[in-house]
Amino acid sequence: DEMVFFIKPNSSVSTQLVFPKGHDSCHYEAEISFIMEENKITAVGFGLDLTLREVQSKLKKKGLPWERAKAFDNAAVFSKFVSFDSDITKLGIELYINGELKQKGDYSLMINKPEDIIKEVNTFLSFEDGDILMSGTPSGVGQFKVGDVFEGKILLDEKVIIDETFTVNQLKQTPKQKGVYKYEEGR
Repeated sequence: DEMVFFIKPNSSVSTQLVFPKGHDSCHYEAEISFIMEENKITAVGFGLDLTLREVQSKLKKKGLPWERAKAFDNAAVFSKFVSFDSDITKLGIELYINGELKQKGDYSLMINKPEDIIKEVNTFLSFEDGDILMSGTPSGVGQFKVGDVFEGKILLDEKVIIDETFTVNQLKQTPKQKGVYKYEEGR
């Protein structure tokens, strides 16, 4: 099977978890995420890929692209990113919602490994420095609501290197955001 790709515009990138305005349902997907520089992974972070599942299902049935379901404002939520030059096969991810473990996975469970995704992407587009690659989600995706507390963890060789908490808010207006992810040297 061919890999499925979709692009998220800068307006979808956020450091806040915001329930999408005008919708009753939204799904979360926790993903190990990477900053790309010179076509190489240079940093790792925790990412949430938000999906309007009902919208996605309608689009899929019609054979249409998924942007309306995946690329809305604040649909890509990120922790801070930390420099990364270690063994990528030692990475893992955990997502807790309201203290309950909802998703857990690691490199070995990835259907498409990051190095394969990069190779395939390069057959039709180029990464620019600072682009973010999201790697896919482990089992356990589901719905969430305003007030839920998410705790996302990235692990390296079973040791937590990122631990970020997000509380789901609902904004009356969507803020304009630019360059909202943080990148920290060394860790």
